[in-house]
Amino acid sequence: MTPSPENGSGGTAWYDDAAGPVVRPYALTGGRTHYDGDTFDLVALIVTVDAAEPEDEGRPSGTTAPPWVPEPEHEMILELCRTSLSVVEIASELELPLGVVRVLLGDLLDHSLIQVRRPAPVAQFPSERVLKEVIDGIRAL
Repeated sequence: MTPSPENGSGGTAWYDDAAGPVVRPYALTGGRTHYDGDTFDLVALIVTVDAAEPEDEGRPSGTTAPPWVPEPEHEMILELCRTSLSVVEIASELELPLGVVRVLLGDLLDHSLIQVRRPAPVAQFPSERVLKEVIDGIRAL
């Protein structure tokens, strides 16, 4: 039986009949609310890096710390990003809050499992002076 206000167990339900298991976003990020490195633009393109993984990947050099093991959400992001996706598309596909996705992407970037490609800059519009000169040139024809 799952705890719920109806059965007298107190607290909030861990299972919702319509939504399935309920997990708070901070549980997915280990309590972290933001990534300490560069912020991920909404339209930044993320792609999985297909490189051979060294045996001690994820360990700081000279330590005996256990290797970093990706969580299931990290694995889902890596699978989704085999083709480039924007940060906002990843959040939409996983149905996770944008802040959570940014933290998870930060983990993957720290372990060199993804590449971030900035979107191409928007071409600058010509100045008003240049446009007037073009119009004058067309009128002169």
